Amino acid sequence: MLRVASLFSQLLQQIPRHEFAMLVAKHQAERHAKGFTCWTQFVAMLFCQLARADSLREICNGLACCMGKLVHLGISKGPNKSTLAYANEHRPAELYEDVFFTALDRFRGQGVLGARKSRFRFKNKLLSLDSTTISLCLKLFPWAEYRRAKGGVKAHVLLDHDDYMPSWVLLTEARKHDINAARLLNLNPGSIVAMDRAYNDYSLFFQWTANRVFFVTRLKNNAKYEVIEKRDTPQNRPILSDELVRLTGTGALEKCPFRLRRVVVWDADNEREIVLLTNHLEFGATTIAAIYKDRWEIELFFKSLKQNLKVKTFVGTSENALRIQIWTALIALLLLRWLHYLSRAAWSLSNLASMVRLNLFTYRDLMHWLHNPFGTPPITPSPNQLSLALPGIGQPIGGAKR
Repeated sequence: MLRVASLFSQLLQQIPRHEFAMLVAKHQAERHAKGFTCWTQFVAMLFCQLARADSLREICNGLACCMGKLVHLGISKGPNKSTLAYANEHRPAELYEDVFFTALDRFRGQGVLGARKSRFRFKNKLLSLDSTTISLCLKLFPWAEYRRAKGGVKAHVLLDHDDYMPSWVLLTEARKHDINAARLLNLNPGSIVAMDRAYNDYSLFFQWTANRVFFVTRLKNNAKYEVIEKRDTPQNRPILSDELVRLTGTGALEKCPFRLRRVVVWDADNEREIVLLTNHLEFGATTIAAIYKDRWEIELFFKSLKQNLKVKTFVGTSENALRIQIWTALIALLLLRWLHYLSRAAWSLSNLASMVRLNLFTYRDLMHWLHNPFGTPPITPSPNQLSLALPGIGQPIGGAKR
């Protein structure tokens, strides 16, 4: 007979209950709670992400339909809509932020999230910095005012290229400029940050260069500079020029007196020039271009988050409910990335997410299903009735003599 729980239950086992309980106590998330636990709330919101439920009604009804299977999830029954809505509005979203980063550190320690795709010779930590805007209806989310008739929030992400998962996440209103979030970063010396031109800030460049933090970004079209030295360009490479420059714009020299490097790369796919700016003076120009090209991984991260999980429509309208839904989406993405790394079925992350959605309450061993999702599930053996040899009618029992 089957001796495994549902796939959903086996996924939840990657979030240890004792670890979750410690974080609940840390944030006092169940203070004044009356029976509805944070674990039940977490299970419901993770179900929202993995099952792609569109509303509180779908979450609660979806769990209520599986009453006989909920005991393996650590809950006795599905929540009520009003109870779940109240919890999302009032219980601290910081709890789920800590759950995400605690689980992420554990997965990273186990080395089960994959490795860097691009092979660089340097050993520096490679990071990408960018943000994505999530549009909201201003009438439903008046606290997220962005434009006259539009609301929105921003997710600022620092992506670690060792496993392409975030090392830092900040959720703000959409009107907050990207550079304000970048100033909050505390990076280790030797780190390399690839970012777009929205983060061009000469004061930030000075601070990072003084702390031996390297950056690779695009130079703004109206930036003024003075060429100090021209370097030789490599043969048979799409490098058009490699120069040492000094910024000469108004106030630029006072904000960043360091020498910087301007590298012009030819983009054959789009038939255009890309002008890069960096404070790393030792790497080859080809390596600088490859670092910026690898920045595309953060765009793929945002794409996988928005396409496979529920971060574009929300089941609550308060700021706290929205934050909880985004953090549970990141937890769900972490679990999917873990499955994607372990699987030998060679499928895309999107296909994996859809198959998990369709099989959340399937009773199969998670690893066996992951490697062979279309295989025949184990058949429950029918009971085998054993024949018991009994003496015939009219014969003495036990062979007793008359």
